[in-house]
Amino acid sequence: MTTNGGHEPVFCTIVPPHVLDRLSQAEDPVVHGPARRTLRRDAYERTQRRMTTVVGAPAVTTRAAAAEPGTPQRTVYDAGHGTDLPGVKARGEGDEPGQDATVNRAYAGLGATFDLFLKEFGRDSIDGSGLPLDATVHYDRDYNNAFWNGEQMVFGDGDGEIFLDFTVAVDVIGHELAHGVTQYTANLDYFGQSGALNESVSDVFGALIKQYTLGQTAEEADWLIGAGLLAPRVTGVALRSMKEPGTAYDDDVLGKDPQPATMDDYVRTGRDNGGVHINSGIPNHAFYLAATTLGGHAWERAGQIWYDVLTGGELDADAQFTDFATLTVKAARARYGEGAELVAVTKAWERVGVRTL
Repeated sequence: MTTNGGHEPVFCTIVPPHVLDRLSQAEDPVVHGPARRTLRRDAYERTQRRMTTVVGAPAVTTRAAAAEPGTPQRTVYDAGHGTDLPGVKARGEGDEPGQDATVNRAYAGLGATFDLFLKEFGRDSIDGSGLPLDATVHYDRDYNNAFWNGEQMVFGDGDGEIFLDFTVAVDVIGHELAHGVTQYTANLDYFGQSGALNESVSDVFGALIKQYTLGQTAEEADWLIGAGLLAPRVTGVALRSMKEPGTAYDDDVLGKDPQPATMDDYVRTGRDNGGVHINSGIPNHAFYLAATTLGGHAWERAGQIWYDVLTGGELDADAQFTDFATLTVKAARARYGEGAELVAVTKAWERVGVRTL
C-alpha cells in the first residue's frame, strides 16, 4: 500500500532531456543556442525543485481565492520572456479573451483539463479539492519546453526553428497538469519504470483531454502527443505516438523517436532518470490497445480503469510495469466484471510483453 501523504512534487517537462541534448550538439547556432539555454534553465528549475523537496517549501499564499466546489479557478500569467514566476496576471477566471492567443489557449487548456476530471471522473481539480489552476506563458526567450513544477504550469514560446508555442497542443497542457494529479495521488517515483509510468499516465490523460475536447472516439483519435509543436523544418508529426511508439519523428537534426512499443525493446539507460520519457512508450501502447479494442470514447472505460488505479491507493510509489498492469486487471474486474473490459486490458498488456500477476 502506498503512502501518498507527502505529495512530493517533481519537475516534469514535456520535451525530454535526450531531445534537447541532441539539439544542443547541432552545428547551427540557431538550433543549438536555444537548446542549450533550455537545458540550463531546466537544470536550474530541477535543482530548485529538489531543494524545495529536501528543505521543505515555504508557506504558500494562494494567488487565487478558493473556487466554489466543482468550478475552476484559472489564472494565466505573462512572464514577459523573463523567468520570475508567476509573472504579471494576464487573465483570470471569467475574464473575456484578450488579444494574446497564447494566454487564451492556456486558459482554455486549463479549463478542458478541469472539465474532463470533474465531469468524467468526479475529481474537483487536480488535487480533488478545488485547487486553483495557475499557468505562466511567454516564459524565458526561445524556451523549448513546458513544465509542471509542483505548483503551476509554465509554457515557453519555442524557438520557431524546432518547436512552436507550447500552448498550441491541448494535450501538452493536459499532460503537465496530469503530473499534478499523480503528485496528489499515487505520487509515483520519477525514476526507472515508476517514472515511465508517471510519464505514461500523463500522456494517457493528455490524450484523453485532447479527445474529450474534440469529441473524438478512440478510433477517430490520432493518439499523438504534441501534434502541432514541431516547426515546419522538422520531419515528424509529434513528440510521441501512443499508437506506434518510435514513429513520431525521424529528423536529421532532432534524431529518431527512441520509444519502444514492447518490452522486447525496453531501453536500459541511466539518462533521463532511467529513460522515463523513452520507456513510457510501452504502457502508452498498452493503453492505446485497450482503448481501441473497447472502442467508443476512450475516457469512458479504459480511462476509468487507469484512473481507478492511479487514485485507488494500492499503487506503490515505486511501482513497476507489472505492478501497474496487475492493478489495471484488478480494477477492470472490480468495475466491469468478467466482460470485454477485462479481456481488452489483459490482452493489451500481453501484447506489449508486460506480465500481470
